[in-house]
Amino acid sequence: MEQRIQSIDILRGITIAAMMLVNNPGSWGSVYSPFLHADWHGYTPTDLVFPFFLFIVGCSIAFAYRNRAPSPKVYKKVTVRTLKLVALGIFLGAFTLSFPFVKDWADIRLPGVLQRIGLAFFFAAIIALNANWKTIIGVVVVLLFGYYGIMGFLPLPDGSAPTFERAPNNWAMYFDKLVLGSHTWKPDYDPEGLLSTLPSIATALIGVLTGRFLLAKDAGGKTMKLALAGAGLLIGGHLWGFVFPINKALWSSSFVLVTAGWALLCLSLIYYVTDVKGRSVGDTFKKVGANALILYFLSSFISKVFGITGLHGWLYENIYAHDFIAPKLSSLLYGLSVMGFYILLGLWLYRRRIFVRV
Repeated sequence: MEQRIQSIDILRGITIAAMMLVNNPGSWGSVYSPFLHADWHGYTPTDLVFPFFLFIVGCSIAFAYRNRAPSPKVYKKVTVRTLKLVALGIFLGAFTLSFPFVKDWADIRLPGVLQRIGLAFFFAAIIALNANWKTIIGVVVVLLFGYYGIMGFLPLPDGSAPTFERAPNNWAMYFDKLVLGSHTWKPDYDPEGLLSTLPSIATALIGVLTGRFLLAKDAGGKTMKLALAGAGLLIGGHLWGFVFPINKALWSSSFVLVTAGWALLCLSLIYYVTDVKGRSVGDTFKKVGANALILYFLSSFISKVFGITGLHGWLYENIYAHDFIAPKLSSLLYGLSVMGFYILLGLWLYRRRIFVRV
């Protein structure tokens, strides 16, 4: 019988639910601070959501490919899945309701959440298929320190010193502007840009290592080891943050360690309750997580349609926004309703054994 780690499925469901909550407030002008991204350096609970998902992608790679040997067939499957994710992400960025249903090429944002998931999945899967745990640790170290070296010490082509601030001489911004031109989220940078995708691969690889550890039959005291590893990464990330600031937009190396640390701590708690103690909790999130990517895509697509048509504003103003409710609470209630809808949709899909694989 296939070994199943309940805690990974539950954490996946919690993470996708959180993604839909923070992405769908009633009004972006009225949001409680924990549900917003940090302005630049630092992090909020919302900044943990995306790296948690990439961490879980890595765990899933460890499960899905644990008995697979590298082969053209396997590489083809990895590549096809990557292309699907990238294509869906670009479609979200390009979609409009006016014919021909896409923006002019110059206005299309090429990077995005699904694109980063696809790229991180591709490289993490290829590495996992060909490397043991020691080599994977080595790759993570090279990625994180290499990225730090580029971002903090490599002079730009004009000779100027690099910076971690939001400025033209920030290497991540410079590289994305050079390669992507106008196809970015903001004129000067993109939080899912190309150069900052390198350390996001490290996030997925830490997930791969975690998945392999959970699958190991001779590894005792897994809960404590997960928690200790998480605490170690969290402390190490905060210490590194003194010289390489914790920053989601740059996906800094310190951000990788801090977010992976939090992911491991959360996973260790869920693992202890569900996989060790056998408590039946989190079943709803496990079912929702079975269709995580398609639920994310649908929530993003429908949210965009609602925004373009004005339906979002109409619903918020007529149902949620009232003088007797604080604006931030109204905005949160809207987001909770959106999240609740997709949780119910995920449960409906699960009960009918409908699993949409991207």
